Amino acid sequence: MYIISKIGNKTLGTLKNYLELITAFPPRKITSEEELATTQTIIDSLLDQERLTSDERDYLHLLGLLVSEYEEYHYPVADIYGIELLKVLLEELNFQPQDLIPIFEQETVLSDIFDGKQQMTVNHIEKLAKFFHVSPAVFLKEV
Repeated sequence: MYIISKIGNKTLGTLKNYLELITAFPPRKITSEEELATTQTIIDSLLDQERLTSDERDYLHLLGLLVSEYEEYHYPVADIYGIELLKVLLEELNFQPQDLIPIFEQETVLSDIFDGKQQMTVNHIEKLAKFFHVSPAVFLKEV
């Protein structure tokens, strides 16, 4: 098992060369939660450093790809769009549905959209995209 401050007989902060980094903690496909935790510990220790060399940044990127691949397989995120996405955005940004009244112009329209009684219009989607600084496509279901 690798420890955050040491990899083998060297501290992580002293390993600047890419070859030293991959030799000390060889990047491999992550196959368990324990390997994931160890890899994340190495990533965290790199991120805690004030400055990274280009070799450290490349190594960090590689470890990040391995973590991402593992998490995508083991913790899939459901594709959401439309009103479900809108609800998530509101929650994540600590907004209330009433904050969207200027976009939907009437509280009844907003309420009907949140209750699934009415669909968002193209105009609503364009305004929401601008409001949340996202592509309008995120509010549309892929066919």
